[in-house]
Amino acid sequence: MPTLNDSVGSVGRGFAAFLTPPPEGTVRFTVGQPDFRTPDSVVEMAKAALDEGQHGYTRSQGSEEVCEAVANHLTKYGIETNSLDVVVSPGCKQALLYAMMSCLNPGDEVILFAPAWPSYDGMLKLIGAVPVHVPVNRSNYHPDMDAVRAAITSSTKAMIINSPNNPTGAVYFPAEVEELTKIAIDNDLWIFDDMIYSDLVYSDHKYLSPATLDGGFERTLTIGGWSKIWAMTGWRLGWITGPSEVMEAVKTCQASAASHVPTFLMGAGAKALALEEEPQAFFEEFKERREVFHALLEEIPGINAPKPEGAFYILADITETGMDDIEFATKALEEANVHLVPGSLMPGGEGLVRMSYGTSLEQIHEGCRRLKQWLEG
Repeated sequence: MPTLNDSVGSVGRGFAAFLTPPPEGTVRFTVGQPDFRTPDSVVEMAKAALDEGQHGYTRSQGSEEVCEAVANHLTKYGIETNSLDVVVSPGCKQALLYAMMSCLNPGDEVILFAPAWPSYDGMLKLIGAVPVHVPVNRSNYHPDMDAVRAAITSSTKAMIINSPNNPTGAVYFPAEVEELTKIAIDNDLWIFDDMIYSDLVYSDHKYLSPATLDGGFERTLTIGGWSKIWAMTGWRLGWITGPSEVMEAVKTCQASAASHVPTFLMGAGAKALALEEEPQAFFEEFKERREVFHALLEEIPGINAPKPEGAFYILADITETGMDDIEFATKALEEANVHLVPGSLMPGGEGLVRMSYGTSLEQIHEGCRRLKQWLEG
């Protein structure tokens, strides 16, 4: 048979092996999605669009309504963009891939803050770019600036910032985002700012966009979506915006790859961005879960984790148990009926496990009870 693309064999599938549904009765701390329903008004808007016959092709970058809604939403963070420079994509992942396809060439190196969400690594390898995993500070999972500077070479072309962060839960300090932006300016790098968790910040310092800083706008592509705070993971709606010249390339990628997102979802996407009550309720629920989950983990021998500042993940160090992370996650599933993600599935994540609190307080209490009983036994 003909040969495959040489790059595909080097691409992993991230957490896939640990995201398959476990046996019934297992407490599942693995999946990075809210356990809430999409707000009813958003669902009804999509249904109405179908009933009205919104079944055909439309504007490739997204309807004027939804692109204007995204541009207006971003002003909440001080990001000023023209709706003509917004593309609504089939999920945040696709938007990230468009950014990489538009700005990178084979052999270009991209700085990732390790441990990083594994899809970054896979997407970069698919297009022939080179992921460079720079370890973060283990005490709080914030960037190590000296390590970042040391990792930059003549081939470095971009960095990916994800704050609030998956898998660490870290929210970078404003001074850190400013310093990373200065590093990008000094080395003429692109910044891909993955802001998907921007509305899930529990610390006093909030999400800060590099696009709002001096010299940052012209090199920053801002990527986000509807999955998290609006509980719309399965809707596959994301956005990307940036300088007009780059967005023309992104539009070419969208037109060539996906045409556009489903027409009948665009009005619903705009509707979601106008909601206030439901996202706030989701936020308050996650905030409580974070407090409870972290407090319970502190009572479990061998598990150590900084308190997450954002998103809905706790990244815990389990090295004191004497197990590596794969062994820990495997035995936690087999012996305690608790499903976790081992950190070594990500470069720089060795000795760590990721736990999502996108689940109920009841499940959080039960899962921690099982882990404590297992480790003490």
